[in-house]
Amino acid sequence: MSRSVDIREALSGSSLRIERVAHDFGGMRVLNDISTEIASGEFLTLLGASGSGKTTLLRIIGGLITPKHGRIYLGERDITHFPPERRDIGFVFQNYALFPHLTVAENVGFALSVRKVSQGEVASRVREVLELVGLGDLAGRYPGQLSGGQQQRVALARAIVFRPAMLLLDEPLGALDRQLRQQLAVELRNLQRRSGITMIYVTHDQEEAFTMSTQVAIMHNGTIRQIAPPALLYRQPVDLMVARFVGELNAFAGTIRCSDAQHTVIDSAMGTLTAHNPHWLPGTAVTWAVRPEHVILRPRQNERQASINVINARVRTVIFGGSWHRIDYELPSGMSVRAEGRGEPDGVNEGDEVDIGIDPERIMIFNET
Repeated sequence: MSRSVDIREALSGSSLRIERVAHDFGGMRVLNDISTEIASGEFLTLLGASGSGKTTLLRIIGGLITPKHGRIYLGERDITHFPPERRDIGFVFQNYALFPHLTVAENVGFALSVRKVSQGEVASRVREVLELVGLGDLAGRYPGQLSGGQQQRVALARAIVFRPAMLLLDEPLGALDRQLRQQLAVELRNLQRRSGITMIYVTHDQEEAFTMSTQVAIMHNGTIRQIAPPALLYRQPVDLMVARFVGELNAFAGTIRCSDAQHTVIDSAMGTLTAHNPHWLPGTAVTWAVRPEHVILRPRQNERQASINVINARVRTVIFGGSWHRIDYELPSGMSVRAEGRGEPDGVNEGDEVDIGIDPERIMIFNET
C-alpha cells in the first residue's frame, strides 16, 4: 500500500520563465515583449491599474490565452501551447463558481474524481486540504450555508487539492468587504508560506500586494516596469511612475547643481536640498521626491543654526485618523508638502509657522520631469 503523502509535502512549487511574451487584441498591443523569471516557492503579485495587462499575462501563463509571440516554461517544460488541463496549474477566480448542490467536501474533491483518483485517496486529500485552509469542521455544509470568506477558502482548497506546481489567483478577494479582504490576505500569505506552492496573484490593490507577496511586479501599458520585494520596490522605485503607483509621494521639479560619489545638491523652488543619491550630471533637469512619512516636523531654527534640508512652512491642515495623522504644509513659494505619521500629532495647530526637515537618505531623484 502506498504511503499517504501530506498535502504540505506534496505542494512544492515550480519555477516559471517567461520569454519575450507579446499579445494583441483586435490589433491593439496589450503585452509588449515581457521577459522575467519567478523562482520556485515565490508569491508574485502582478500589480497594476485596469488595462495594464496583468490579467492577460496571468491567463497566458494558465493556458487560457495563447500568446502571439514568446514562450512560457514551467520548470524545464515548454508549456506555451499546452491546454490548461495539461499545465499542472491551479486557478482561483473572483467568482468562486462552487457547485451549490454539492457539499464542501464534494466541491473540493470534484477535480480528483474527474481525474479518476480512488475514493479513499480523494477522501484523504480532501480532509488534508480542508484542514490546511481551516475548514476541517465544515466539510458537510453546502456553499449557501457559508460566508463569503469561507467560500473563498473552499475555492482555494479545490484549486490545490490536486497538488499543482503553481497556483494562479485573479483578484479572488475583490468581492469581499475591506476588513475580510485584509484578514484573508494574511491567511493566504500564511498558507503560501506553509505549503511552499508558487503563487501568482493579480490585483490593483497595493495593500493586498504588499501584505502577501515575496515579489511584486508593477505592470503598466503591457510591460513590467519593475519587479522586486515589496520593501525594495517602495524604497527604491526605478522611475517616477512606479514611485507614484506604490504610495503617496511629494514630487517637485529641480535641477542638479553638483554631484559626487556621496551626495547630490538640487536646486528647486523649495530651495537648495542635499540628497544621498550620487552620480548625477550637473545641470540635469530632474524630479526629486520624498514620501510623506519622511517629512519631519523640526524645532524652529534661526539662520545661524540652520542645517541642511530644513524648510520654513505654515500648517495648512491637520487631519487626525485615530492610529495616524496627516499634515499639509504650505511653503513660502505657495507649494504644498504632505506629511504623515502614527498616532496624534504633537502640538501642531492649523496656521502655525513651523520648520520641516527632509532626511537626505530619503530623497529620491528621477531623470524625468
